[in-house]
Amino acid sequence: MSDKIEFSHRSVLLDECIEGLDIKPEGIYVDGTAGGGGHSFHIASRLNGGRLIAIDQDEAAIAAAGERLAPLGERAVVVRSNFYELARVCEELGVGEIDGLLLDLGVSSYQLDTAERGFSYMADAPVDMRMDKRAANSAYDVVNGYSEDRLKKILYEYGEERFSASIASAIIRERQKKPIETTLELSNIIKYAIPSFAREGGHHPAKRSFQAIRIEVNGELDVIEPAIRDAAKLLRRGGRIAIITFHSLEDRIVKQTFASLATGCTCPKNFPVCVCGNKPTLKVVTRKPILPSAAELEENPRSRSAKLRIAEKL
Repeated sequence: MSDKIEFSHRSVLLDECIEGLDIKPEGIYVDGTAGGGGHSFHIASRLNGGRLIAIDQDEAAIAAAGERLAPLGERAVVVRSNFYELARVCEELGVGEIDGLLLDLGVSSYQLDTAERGFSYMADAPVDMRMDKRAANSAYDVVNGYSEDRLKKILYEYGEERFSASIASAIIRERQKKPIETTLELSNIIKYAIPSFAREGGHHPAKRSFQAIRIEVNGELDVIEPAIRDAAKLLRRGGRIAIITFHSLEDRIVKQTFASLATGCTCPKNFPVCVCGNKPTLKVVTRKPILPSAAELEENPRSRSAKLRIAEKL
């Protein structure tokens, strides 16, 4: 199966994103996590005189998105970068304002299903997990180089793993014998570090730990708030930010950042008047996140944890 097919057929919450962005035909839009170009294609197809900037840090995604968007000509441009560099990308393209930003913060089906990328605990491959292969730090470096305390911390904070201490201890113990080199080695170490009662039913026992290590490798949580704040500065009045998250850590950051930009004032609540002078810049459109429909869940089970939040520039 080709990369193009893998990338292009799983655009999560597609209709909800298109509706939520309230696309203007002459507007300038950014898909900051283009993947294979699924969302990007549907945004750009609605433009007439407008422009779509598709950004992704993954080399394979850029190739797939470029192929998918090629028929749209000048309506779409593809840039290999991380969405946290949104302001720089726009500046280099001569774009001073945008009308919308879409971020899909999930790992793509392509990345999960391509074993050699090292994201999956179900297939054997080198321990990698880099979304951008140009990055120096891989999962191998995390697993074989981090201290026990640091491993425990990321497993607990990024994976919300209650057995983080025993897993970190097991990783240290096993890597003292030999380096941990493959995903199945790591998966089995995690599996047997967890009490037997916790391995029965439910999610794979390595799921939370793999999520935590992937987040650490790619710095996924660190870039969300700065990117939203940069986007809020670039947005024209009435422009929108639509963000899809897949776990509570991401969703919390998006929710809190939207709320902060919608509040403006940062003065302590006991101050009788505002002295900071900060004004609200966004209006939260979705008080509660939009979830996948029953039909989408049936067609794409991987969308089950997706949440969409939308905010609009004041």
